[in-house]
Amino acid sequence: MNGVTRIFDLLQVAGERYKPGRPVLYGKNNGIVYSVDAETYSHSSYSIAKALLDSGIKKGDRVAIIINNRPEWNFFDMAIGLIGAVQVPVYPTLSEDQIRYIFNDASISALVVNDALISERIRTIAADTPSLRKIFSVDPVPGLTCLNHMLTKCVPGFTHPDVSAIADKILPSDLFAIIYTSGTTGRPKGVMLSHTNLASNFLALTKILAQQPVAKAASMLPLCHIYERILNYTYQNSGTAIWYIEGFDKLSENLAEAQPEMFCAVPRLLDKLFDAFMAKGRDLKGVKRFLFFRAIAVGQQYEPFAEFSFFYRMQLAVYRMFVFKKWRDALGGRLVSIVSGGASLNPRIARIFWAAGFKLMEGYGLTETSPVIAVSNFLKGGTRTGTVGPVLPGVELRFAPDAEILVRGPNVMLGYYKRPERTAEVIDPEGWFHTGDIGQLVDGKYIQITDRKKEIFKTSGGKYIAPQVLENRFKESAFIEHIIVIGENRKHPSAIIVPAFEYLENWCRVKEIPYTTDEEMIRHPRILNRIEEEIFRINQHFARHEQVKKWEIIADRWSTDTRELSQTLKLRRKFLNEKYMDLIEKIYENLE
Repeated sequence: MNGVTRIFDLLQVAGERYKPGRPVLYGKNNGIVYSVDAETYSHSSYSIAKALLDSGIKKGDRVAIIINNRPEWNFFDMAIGLIGAVQVPVYPTLSEDQIRYIFNDASISALVVNDALISERIRTIAADTPSLRKIFSVDPVPGLTCLNHMLTKCVPGFTHPDVSAIADKILPSDLFAIIYTSGTTGRPKGVMLSHTNLASNFLALTKILAQQPVAKAASMLPLCHIYERILNYTYQNSGTAIWYIEGFDKLSENLAEAQPEMFCAVPRLLDKLFDAFMAKGRDLKGVKRFLFFRAIAVGQQYEPFAEFSFFYRMQLAVYRMFVFKKWRDALGGRLVSIVSGGASLNPRIARIFWAAGFKLMEGYGLTETSPVIAVSNFLKGGTRTGTVGPVLPGVELRFAPDAEILVRGPNVMLGYYKRPERTAEVIDPEGWFHTGDIGQLVDGKYIQITDRKKEIFKTSGGKYIAPQVLENRFKESAFIEHIIVIGENRKHPSAIIVPAFEYLENWCRVKEIPYTTDEEMIRHPRILNRIEEEIFRINQHFARHEQVKKWEIIADRWSTDTRELSQTLKLRRKFLNEKYMDLIEKIYENLE
């Protein structure tokens, strides 16, 4: 098959790319691993589509899904598309207020929940959604039509004529999904994406994956996020089996079972993995400890596809055999490549992972661009640490006079749902989408993101500060988990810092400092002095007016649940500035 133009065309692709009986999708239920082949995938999707039709769902209706990462997510994804309905994916971790807003803004007609737990959680919200007519469930839930019942609608091995009649008339330009952005500032906006938007993106990515084919990939980020979702489609279009990880708390166990050759991650997850490896290294003794830290030092010098001396290559071979092999074993034993996106990755960590034998490919994009704008590739010269790689084929790019990144192409969204005025603000008359990101081209080829346009602020002295640049450099310190740089209309930049408490506990153990509570430890003189040393050292990389002059170290642990971080683990700056208003005033008492 040559022409994948609509998302559900992937069902036919699965029948061609995967041998009969070979798993397309893997999941785990009650501790038991199960798999889904191409025939079951297609039958399930068509059966669900017929059940949706029978329940009164028609083309154009919005259907929300709150389903955990599992094979069944795909059944509903395809089924909703087959009948021309519009899927509205919702994070299970969103607050009730956020879910209520999305349900009503999208005027959803139907909802699919994962299980009884989510059903109970949204009970009140559902009652507050006048447009909602029908609720389905994946797992059996009393009073709801569940997946097992829906799967009886089609004969195995055959599509349903009612569904096919509708699917045949669906155009690639038709609206396929409304994805609500995580909303780092204010209410989320519904991004409208067509089949063409998404298909153009994963078809281009398929060509990149063909440079380094993989038989099995692990999926661990939420499928309702466009980043994991586009890779989900790319894997299926490439004939790569997908193993859905149950949760981050079972990551090691699941990776050992799955033995994937590839997975995608956000930088924070890679930071956590790196910190875990470093913690084990610090516990080593004697020669093993010496070799571990020499391996780290050598790894920091690595640059993908660079020409290295014979001596360097020999050292690296030794360290891959005796040190980095343990990293590979911890990640399932067969891992070849990792895709990183969603935020800026520490170049030091990127180099070390590459040195360890993992091809770490960075990418960049937004929900509004379906999402990939740029990504590294596996060819020589296709990767440069500290950048997000070359522009994805098929995407046009240019820079505005203020260095804002503008893109145009088939991947650019249809617009914001019910918000034409907001759409006009970001897509100009020539079709260029204004990303809001500031960047530059390195060596005329690689895109480097330097900051968010809206986040750059001016001090009272008239100097511009790019907070992300500062924050990313400070987060290179193993002692700093999170940091927000502040200082708009103030004399100098300052910061609120959340220490990396897990690292701090290990450091205290090595230094024989009894660890009590987070609150007490952030007041311990030795710890304060050590973090201060880090701040002074990192400050030297910046101009005098950019340097953080004062800071407060806090014991709060920022997360998506407590709302300091968005679902993609970015800082929610407006929320943080409001939450720490009094602390910020305290910081500046003696600086103004």
